[in-house]
This record gives sequence, C-alpha cells and structure tokens, in this order.
Amino acid sequence: MKKNMGSTDRIIRMLLAVLIIALYLGGVINGILTVILLVFAAIFITTSFMSFCPLYLPFGLNTLRKKENL
Repeated sequence: MKKNMGSTDRIIRMLLAVLIIALYLGGVINGILTVILLVFAAIFITTSFMSFCPLYLPFGLNTLRKKENL
C-alpha cells in the first residue's frame, strides 16, 4: 500500500476519533448512533496509523506532501 494521507489529514482523523470516543464515554451519544460513530472512529484510527485511505484511490485523492512521500 502506498501512503496517500498527509500528517494534517491523519491528525484531524485522530482528533475526530478521540472526540467520538469522549462523547460515548460522557454519555452524550447513545443507541444506533453510538455504534455507527464508534465504527467510524475505529476506521479513522486505523487509517491514520496506516497513512492510507482506501476511499482516496477511486477518486485519485492524495493529501500527502511530496516531502512526506519519501
């Protein structure tokens, strides 16, 4: 897998995942919304650590800067 996510993209995804988890632990979200958002949080965390987003491929997106691509 070739990296296609820049550091800014990865940081934003991690912050969103932490926010979702905090909302869950704080009891702000519940029900089916909780399950859906926690799945998204898991996907955000996984793609952030891998620096690869499979959904970027069909659209030809790449947020990785040239300097980071080395």
